[in-house]
Amino acid sequence: MLEILTSPWHYEFMRHAIAIGILVGILCPIVGSYLIVQRMALFGDVIAHCVLPGLSLSFFLGVDILVGAFISGILGAGAISWIRSQARVKVDAAMALTFSSFFALGVLLISLLKNNVDLDSFLFGDILGVTMTDIYRTAIVTCLILGAVWLFYKELLFYTFDKTGAMAMGLPVNLIHLGFMAAITLTIIASMQAVGVILVIALLVGPALTAYLLVKELHQMMLLGAIIGTIASVSGVYLSFYIKHVPSGPAIVLVSSSLFVLALLFSPSQGILTRRAGI
Repeated sequence: MLEILTSPWHYEFMRHAIAIGILVGILCPIVGSYLIVQRMALFGDVIAHCVLPGLSLSFFLGVDILVGAFISGILGAGAISWIRSQARVKVDAAMALTFSSFFALGVLLISLLKNNVDLDSFLFGDILGVTMTDIYRTAIVTCLILGAVWLFYKELLFYTFDKTGAMAMGLPVNLIHLGFMAAITLTIIASMQAVGVILVIALLVGPALTAYLLVKELHQMMLLGAIIGTIASVSGVYLSFYIKHVPSGPAIVLVSSSLFVLALLFSPSQGILTRRAGI
């Protein structure tokens, strides 16, 4: 048993994968908890696809992909807010239009600019190919976002559950909203290398949603979600190491989804089976 746990650590690429998996496993559920309680879970998926044009332009101009992806993601979030404010368009329609438009623009730019962008890696992740630079970048993003959550927890809590009250109390609601969009975008960029844009929404929502079924307070949800996300990430990496032809990104997501199903069935307060059994 000990050998099973320690064998992957003999390889540098596995140490890198586990390290970034832990960072992403902690970061995504904490940000995802706010998405869930605000009923904006699909917003993360939209932003994940909005970063593609920025990535393409970054490759073409030779700048850090973090810069281009961040600007593109913020523009996507801004486009959704602008459409909602200028027309009688529901948020789901605005997100669908922005999602498809930005993703199509990104694919078009890749073709026109003839960028050597690995779409498979972008869509599905390549956690086994991460470098120390990727780990440092993800660690910096994780520390920045966790630090902001810790410093402004009360303001974020007020904003999350009562935006009107927060505005009446004089809180800078628009600034908080912009900061929240920036945190989502940075989280997605930090997670792309691990699971890709298609699966990042599952890591954002899955562990946090599992924790939502088990606890009642937001801070508990974030803490438990981070633990579940870490377990899912490390377990997925181990599965891909020991089971041939199993990619790490999907393995991480499937472990996370399996843990959600267990919580859905056996949660003491909300589990399907426990409710039927009268526990």
